[in-house]
Amino acid sequence: MDLVNQARTRLLEAVGRLDWLAPLLGRLAVGLLFMSTGWGKVHDIGKVTQFFEHLGIPAPGFNAVLVGYSELVCGSLLVLGLFTRLATVPLIVSMTVAILTAKRSELHGVFDLVGFDEFTYLVVLVMIAILGPGKIALDYPLSRRLGWEPAGRPDAQAQPTAD
Repeated sequence: MDLVNQARTRLLEAVGRLDWLAPLLGRLAVGLLFMSTGWGKVHDIGKVTQFFEHLGIPAPGFNAVLVGYSELVCGSLLVLGLFTRLATVPLIVSMTVAILTAKRSELHGVFDLVGFDEFTYLVVLVMIAILGPGKIALDYPLSRRLGWEPAGRPDAQAQPTAD
């Protein structure tokens, strides 16, 4: 059993050295996605406005501009890892509204919900909002420069004791 414990310890240490990778991949995946969709919306506001009218979203012209630029700007901030947690908020709202409007007719239960791409994006955004941007993000050196303890750092969290 000692050999198994040693192998486990070594594996966990190796994986622990990659703790920066998961938040980076999550930020890049949703950030690049929202940059792309935001770019498309910003460059065809009329089409987005018509779609929002069809969905019954109030002030469709205003909301088309708001959503388009929110996706473009907040997606870019996620890619950079700058103001990361703040950048997730408008995108979380946007995905929630998308599920409640554009996807509502397809929603018949929990399995439908978890099958929506929008729900997957929502979950990743919530994870980023809670866990933070990780070490490979502009938020990390910015926090240090301002004298703040970078939030979401694994070494900043209380370590469990073996009591």
